[in-house]
Amino acid sequence: MLIDVHAHLTDPAFSDLPEVIRRAKAAGVAAVVTSITDPADLPKAKSIIEQYGGYVFLTVGLDPALLSEEKLSEFRSALKASPIVGVGEVGLDHFYVRDAPLMEIQERHFRECIRDAISMDKPLVIHSRSAGRKALEVLYSEGAERVLMHAFDGKVGDALAAAKKGYFFSIPTSVVHSDQKQKLARLLPIESLMLETDSPVLSPVRGERNEPANLIHSARKVAEIKRIPLEKVVEATSANALSFYRITL
Repeated sequence: MLIDVHAHLTDPAFSDLPEVIRRAKAAGVAAVVTSITDPADLPKAKSIIEQYGGYVFLTVGLDPALLSEEKLSEFRSALKASPIVGVGEVGLDHFYVRDAPLMEIQERHFRECIRDAISMDKPLVIHSRSAGRKALEVLYSEGAERVLMHAFDGKVGDALAAAKKGYFFSIPTSVVHSDQKQKLARLLPIESLMLETDSPVLSPVRGERNEPANLIHSARKVAEIKRIPLEKVVEATSANALSFYRITL
C-alpha cells in the first residue's frame, strides 16, 4: 500500500489523467495527495478530488514566486473553499527569487501561510528550494509542528535536526539518480520518511514525465539504501502519511 504524498495532478501534462490513475492503482498506489500552488487551479483540483474521492486528496498552497497580495488573498480564500488535508506547498524559493526586497515579501507570506495552517489545525507541506535552513528557522520560530519537507535539497545535518523535532521528509522518485536524495534517505530514520513523486517532475528517468505509478522506485531505492525489506519501507512510510494527513482509506 504505497501513498504518494505529493504530486501535481492538475498539471497540463496530465491530459490522460484517467489512465494515470489507472496505472497508479495497478502499481499498488493506494492514495495520492495532489497539491496546487496557484489558487486559480482550485476548480480543476476540486473536480479531480470529486471524481476520485477517497483516492485523491488535496492540499492547497502558494508558489513562493507568486508575491502579490492579491494571490495571498486568493490562497486564503481557497483554503476555506475546499476540502483539504493540508496546507502546501508553501515556503521559500531562493533559487528563483534572489532580490532582497522580494525575499522579504516571500518570507512574510510564508509566515502568514504557516499561521493559517496552525489556526486550521492542518499540516504543512514545505517548498524550500535553495533555502532549506532558512525555511526551517522560520518554521521553528512560528511554532510549526506538523511539517513535511517536500523534496528537501538542503544539508542533511539540518534535516536530522528537524527530524528530531518530529518533522517529516518525503523522498522523491528522483532518488534513483540524486546523490543528495540518497544521502538524505540513508541518514534519516525510516520513522521520519514518506514517499513522493512530485509528478510530473522529478522522474526516476531523466527527461520523462513522472506519474504516481513510479512511486515504487522511491520505495525500492530507500529499501536498497537502508538495507531493509521493501515491505518495511512501504509499511512505515504509508503509516507516516496516513497519520500526518489524518487520512482514512
